Amino acid sequence: MPPSSRSLLWLGLVLGAVCASREPAAPGNATDPLNVLLIIVDDLRPSLGCYGNKLIRSPNIDQLASRSLLFQNAFAQQAVCAPSRVSFLTGRRPDTTRLYDFNSYWRVHAGNFSTIPQYFKENGYVTMSVGKVFHPGISSNHSDDSPYSWSVPPYHPSSEKYENTKTCRGPDGELHANLLCPVDVLDVPEGTLPDMQSTEQAIQLLGKMKTLASPFFLAVGYHKPHIPFRYPKEFQKLYPLENVSLAPDPQVPAGLPLVAYNPWMDLRQREDVQALNLSVPYGPIPADFQRKIRQSYFACVSYLDTQVGRLLSALDDLQLASSTIVALTSDHGWALGEHGEWAKYSNFDVTTRVPLMFYVPGRTAPLPVEGEKFFPYLDPFDSVSEAPEPGMEMQNGPSFLLRDVKLDYLVKVVVLDRPCRCKERLELWPRVTVNFNRKGRNLLKLFEGRGEEEEPHVRGNPRELVAYSQYPRPADSPQWNSDKPSLEDIKVMGYSIRTVDYRYTVWVGFNPQEFLANFSDIHAGELYFVASDPLQDHNVYNDSLGGTLPQSFMP
Repeated sequence: MPPSSRSLLWLGLVLGAVCASREPAAPGNATDPLNVLLIIVDDLRPSLGCYGNKLIRSPNIDQLASRSLLFQNAFAQQAVCAPSRVSFLTGRRPDTTRLYDFNSYWRVHAGNFSTIPQYFKENGYVTMSVGKVFHPGISSNHSDDSPYSWSVPPYHPSSEKYENTKTCRGPDGELHANLLCPVDVLDVPEGTLPDMQSTEQAIQLLGKMKTLASPFFLAVGYHKPHIPFRYPKEFQKLYPLENVSLAPDPQVPAGLPLVAYNPWMDLRQREDVQALNLSVPYGPIPADFQRKIRQSYFACVSYLDTQVGRLLSALDDLQLASSTIVALTSDHGWALGEHGEWAKYSNFDVTTRVPLMFYVPGRTAPLPVEGEKFFPYLDPFDSVSEAPEPGMEMQNGPSFLLRDVKLDYLVKVVVLDRPCRCKERLELWPRVTVNFNRKGRNLLKLFEGRGEEEEPHVRGNPRELVAYSQYPRPADSPQWNSDKPSLEDIKVMGYSIRTVDYRYTVWVGFNPQEFLANFSDIHAGELYFVASDPLQDHNVYNDSLGGTLPQSFMP
């Protein structure tokens, strides 16, 4: 089935839409709201069984997908942590939040925008944050956007502080700050790992909320598979090196513009990568070490899957599976050697495409039978069959969020379902001309097994099938800060659109003082036709223009 394009700006609207009906998941008051469990994973690309990867053991996430609406083509707005998280948690693109790096707080820097959890908090929900939800630091005001977004202070695991320290035992028996870091959990500081602590805390919070009358919105942010690949060493056994292949396109494409390449400088700072004495910026990494990187990434995914499994199993134990929406997504993907890159920091599908799924009790799957284990914990070390079929798959559908519509206000209107709110928001934001209530209710069709067949405008309007991403660069050629330039250093912005048929990126001059792109100042371009070039290795941009633009491609 040909890919469509989705945007993570869907996230808040879908959460709002499925809560809007106020239908109970179990017998009770017809106005009872559903709880929300939002799981955000760091650097997770769709390398999962439910997305067709037969190597990866992810039985618990696959089980969730089998009971969920699964989006096949969800894309992040910028493939780096802080801008992406602020984007989908506020429903605004980076050009609106004016966050392209890690060094500003949108409420002060760009606008006092509402967030998804803030909205739920303001409307009777107890909102809680565990782990990495917002990116920590300046970009969330050193407070994870508290107290605006959260009812209680956000929780961060105490063992987080050891993630980048010398806790990886190398072949020499000494401790190092390595990229590859399989560990004996009993030997690490505090005898635990951050994601384990986050799962424990989240389960405790679920237990407390079970005793309260208020609905809850619990966001749980997991660190892995973010680097360093620090994970329980037993998960390495799931992926013997002889079973781990290299990326299908491990070379830097000959037609890739210099500005489009990222030199993955954060990997080069790790002690085990430094020992390889790689040339900068193009590497390449030796093939045996490439396999070890991919092995550790996959092991981290399976480790993450066990944490998700324990969290979902707790919903069963606490009898919350029938009254709680579960959403799972990632902030962006991660290149595992594709195009000769080992990071995010680009506009390719491999770094912008993310998993996205929604379990809605009674809509995406039948309601659990009393006493039934709806999300039983599945051990990835057990013999596993193929991943179960997703409950509902979303290939195409209405995507009006990809236009100039402010998501958080849509969420407010849709969830409250109060006509007076529409009037208030339209007066405050006259540019928003969409009939909010109508659009929000239409989205509910996705959870009733109805979709684009009842939205004929989708197929007829190409703007409905476009996802937008962007990435900043400090220069036209790779340099030390090409991956993560600070705002004042941004000179070029790569704007990218993904349609069913192609990915098109244009790199243009950018003024960081005025936050303005100059589309008459074109530095380079990329055009990939995904039917014939699904890995996006053959740039035909200059060919399509008759070769009239200056050649800025690699020799």
